[in-house]
Amino acid sequence: MSRAEAEEHPPSLLYSIKQVELASRSHLDELVRPAGITALQYTALTVLELRDDLSAAELARNSFVTPQSMSDLVSALERRDLISRTRDPASRRRHIISLTDGGRALLSVYAPAVRKLEETMLDGFTDAERTAFRDHLARCRAALSRTPPN
Repeated sequence: MSRAEAEEHPPSLLYSIKQVELASRSHLDELVRPAGITALQYTALTVLELRDDLSAAELARNSFVTPQSMSDLVSALERRDLISRTRDPASRRRHIISLTDGGRALLSVYAPAVRKLEETMLDGFTDAERTAFRDHLARCRAALSRTPPN
């Protein structure tokens, strides 16, 4: 396909979004590998940093993984003492997952490098474009959350 044809028929937005997700996840995997965790585990830790005391199902939804995958992920993070699980006093069947001091320390060590990765991704964007980009992504997420998948 020629350059003119490619410009005339750009890839779909869904394809482009997936490409950005794969590239950012690959970079994040490389970044956190020395800590012995994956990008998905790092994401789960950041979710808990923002909102502690979640059930495994809530953590899975907010971390973009299946409940089955979250079970293995939680076990690995618990073995590393990055999270803790306790019974919910309100519901004996439910476990609450929380970030430990070790998890907080790991996140603080990697925060500057993750910010730098984000800066690299947004290199060439003006401040106004960065704000608009975040807004556009939030609006896309909100629109999709109002529409159940088929």
